[in-house]
Amino acid sequence: MSAFHVIDGAVTRDVITSAPSEIVEIVRDTYLRHSRGDTVNPNSYFLRFPENPGARIIALPAHLGGEAPVSGLKWIASYPENVRQNLPRASAVLLLNDADTGYPFACLEASGISAARTAASAALAVETLAPDDAPRTVLFVGAGVIGRTVSDFLAARGLNVRECLVHDHVDSYAEKFAGYAAEVHGWRARAVSDVDAALATADLVVLATTAPAPWLADGQPLLPDQLILNLSLRDIHPTVMIKCHNVLDDIDHCLTAQTSPHLTETEYGSRDFIDGTLADVLRGKTVVDRDRPTIFSPFGLGVLDLAVGCHIYRTALESGRATEVPGFFPELTRW
Repeated sequence: MSAFHVIDGAVTRDVITSAPSEIVEIVRDTYLRHSRGDTVNPNSYFLRFPENPGARIIALPAHLGGEAPVSGLKWIASYPENVRQNLPRASAVLLLNDADTGYPFACLEASGISAARTAASAALAVETLAPDDAPRTVLFVGAGVIGRTVSDFLAARGLNVRECLVHDHVDSYAEKFAGYAAEVHGWRARAVSDVDAALATADLVVLATTAPAPWLADGQPLLPDQLILNLSLRDIHPTVMIKCHNVLDDIDHCLTAQTSPHLTETEYGSRDFIDGTLADVLRGKTVVDRDRPTIFSPFGLGVLDLAVGCHIYRTALESGRATEVPGFFPELTRW
């Protein structure tokens, strides 16, 4: 492996937006491969800073086995204060390593990959856990990049939206998101300031905030057959989690890092509140009733970034949009 390529964010974005349904199917296949043990997905490593406790940089190493094995690492920074400087909260790169030699062969801009794999898992969860085609009222709590990307994937998969509600602690962000949903997706959309009232009417709730601790607690109205996508992982109080059906992407990963599932396990001393994983539902091993709200909590597996990144790498290489860096490993030029 002597060639090293760089794939920039514009190429990554183009590959993702040109075929979002293909990304959803890649995520579905990767979840199933992960459930069969065809992957290696160690715990993520969180680099935190005492002088800036809201910021973190996370390392997600991963390996995909099978006919075309590959390893890799996503290195993603989350700096919520960036928005004050008109910068995105998250930035990321993804390194791909040759499975035979260990040599890196590509570096991809990965904030778009991270958002896309999260949105694809969200769309897959909706189709798996709430598969009927009845019109839905969708509530987005958090009007950032993740929420907007989820809306793109839901629209691409043909979600039947009756009304789109958007809530954010910054009203202008919510209004901008609602305008985007109306203009781009053709949804009837509006910003809402009363999140409790919106929760009482939404069939589908997308939590995509930067909240450091739970705020959705007992007393806030939820619907019996409501599906809640707990994408930001820390919004829901254990007293709510324990009363709902709970589907995770990976149980051991989700029960770490003070997530809502982790806090629930700690509070009640049991994992019995967990129905199973999304792969379990996909395989028919777990059936989730609609007698109470269902919460999907995806920790965000590194193998998903790896699978989506490999797809983007292959597509960019085949279309001549990957930038080669000759001599990146000088010792290889002597072979």
